[in-house]
Amino acid sequence: MELPTNYQIFLQLFGLLSISSIVTGFQYDLVTCGSSLKLLNTYHNVRLHSHDVKYGSGSGQQSVTAVESSDDHNSYWQVRAKTGTHCVRGQPIKCGQTIRLMHLQTRRNLHSHHFQSPLSHNLEVSAFGEDGEGDEGDNWAVICSGKHWSRNEKVRLKHVVTEYYLHVAGETFGRPIAGQREVSAYSSPSDLNYWQAMEGIYVKPSEDPVGTYRADSPHVAQAHTEL
Repeated sequence: MELPTNYQIFLQLFGLLSISSIVTGFQYDLVTCGSSLKLLNTYHNVRLHSHDVKYGSGSGQQSVTAVESSDDHNSYWQVRAKTGTHCVRGQPIKCGQTIRLMHLQTRRNLHSHHFQSPLSHNLEVSAFGEDGEGDEGDNWAVICSGKHWSRNEKVRLKHVVTEYYLHVAGETFGRPIAGQREVSAYSSPSDLNYWQAMEGIYVKPSEDPVGTYRADSPHVAQAHTEL
């Protein structure tokens, strides 16, 4: 018998939680490789979201929106290494580091390109790829002020190829996704492109505290290098 979608999502998240361990001295407010989380646009108080609904214009790829609900399972994104590389599960994400964000339900990556967004006419943001594999348009740099991406800090996500910022201008869609906000990419920093890590499963390192955790450490199991 096929498992319900919500239960499948729970099992994926629980699997991530089960590999976590508590490490003395680790700063638990950090976002780490392998974590699955929701991202809040702090200006509009909406969470980054996707679903298997394609844009009717532009690229025709899977649409990315923002929703007010805090408990929608379609708002989980997994933190992964940039295209063509791997990061160690539980490794803290550094400010300035390039990452991918994979939509957990559809396994497509947060993506942008030079197509125009349908409502604000900024750059379109979509979900792209198959089973977590896409292209260079999936890469985003984490722009923050400290050493690592903190869950307590607002950050910006800068698209590496276009150098535009993940953004919510405020426009809302009609049917079939009525009430959801358009997510786009915008050319410059503003209050409308601040994001904060919210609900989720945050994977912790299995061995080393912050500052000593290395991908080539002999204490890191090979299975932890696949994100």
